[in-house]
Amino acid sequence: MDALKVFLPATSVKRIHDWIKELDVQLKITNPRSTKLGDFKVVKNTLFISINNDLNPYSFLITLTHELAHAFVYVKYKKEVFPHGIRWQETFKSMMLNFLSPAIFPDDVLKALSIYLKKPKASICTDVNLATILKKYDNKKSLTIMDIKEGSIFSISNGKIFKKGKQLRKRYKCIECTSNKEYLVHPLTEVILVK
Repeated sequence: MDALKVFLPATSVKRIHDWIKELDVQLKITNPRSTKLGDFKVVKNTLFISINNDLNPYSFLITLTHELAHAFVYVKYKKEVFPHGIRWQETFKSMMLNFLSPAIFPDDVLKALSIYLKKPKASICTDVNLATILKKYDNKKSLTIMDIKEGSIFSISNGKIFKKGKQLRKRYKCIECTSNKEYLVHPLTEVILVK
């Protein structure tokens, strides 16, 4: 329980600890992974959850509750339901109701989270509004494609260089500089300005 205090808002620790104990889940706090914030799996009837260690307390709480909801759904239904289907959505929403309080979340997060919870998705990153607000509370500040001007030249983590184009619905239409191929880039993609 003491280890969780470092990562979670203080008033959420006991509830999270009780759920971990009830499920007898093995929790591993990992180095950051670029493809996911957390995950849930079952190996030889043992429940495992891993969460990235670089998340701010609010993102950590939402992500850990997301994964614990998977664990509760697995215990009740095994593999009979879709991973982010109605059973998971209902479970996740009911668990998150324990935390929808100004004692846990700042007002801006609370408002965006309330909207997100009406129909939660597979990842908080798919809700650009919530993800943008949560990003404000990160310790490590980074530049995203939303932060730069149209026409800017930037690189991403794989080293490819692009020119930022217009925003379509949610994503930005960008041109890779070496191939002239068009790509749709997620608004929260971290970038490095080239010039």
